Amino acid sequence: MHKALKAAGRAPDAAYLTAVSKNQPWEVIAPVLAAGQRRFGENRVQEAMTRWDGVRENYSDLELRLIGPLQSNKAAEAVAFFDVIESIDRDKIARVIAEEIQKQGRHPTLYVQVNIGEEEQKAGVLPLEADGFLRACADYGLKIDGLMCIPPVEGPRGPYFALLKKIADRNGIAHLSMGMSDDFETALAFGSTEIRVGSAIFGSR
Repeated sequence: MHKALKAAGRAPDAAYLTAVSKNQPWEVIAPVLAAGQRRFGENRVQEAMTRWDGVRENYSDLELRLIGPLQSNKAAEAVAFFDVIESIDRDKIARVIAEEIQKQGRHPTLYVQVNIGEEEQKAGVLPLEADGFLRACADYGLKIDGLMCIPPVEGPRGPYFALLKKIADRNGIAHLSMGMSDDFETALAFGSTEIRVGSAIFGSR
């Protein structure tokens, strides 16, 4: 990671690593936590709550990030539990999260997920609709700190990362969650501030 940042002419602390612990058994996660990793990405609200219950009291600097799709009936739990929610992707979710933040008085960091490759099977706001959706989030009183994307598997990833950066720049958004185990070097070259790495840390499942 530091090598990729250096190659891109960026500072060593310009981006950070989120270890994607979804679907991993605790005996695999525990050594990574003990080694000093504190940011972890989870796909499902209930699974994350079960896995990390009680761990926070021993690790006050632990940061848990929801990187998977969020259902509106899980929004209350997500706002109460996660430090960062990266998968705001439609109006209903934005509205319900805004209501829960007001109700609970807890303010997790929020990212909008962009379906950067316009793929039917993937969640996210379409690139051409991103500006309008970000304005709608602001109307709900949500502070959006970042954008997240998962580019298509086929073909070069660079153009997709460049497009997400362009959307972020014109909306004054500084944080970009893009890049995974097989493309994080490219993502860092295009301005990623967070890479989400699972298999390169925990191995394939």
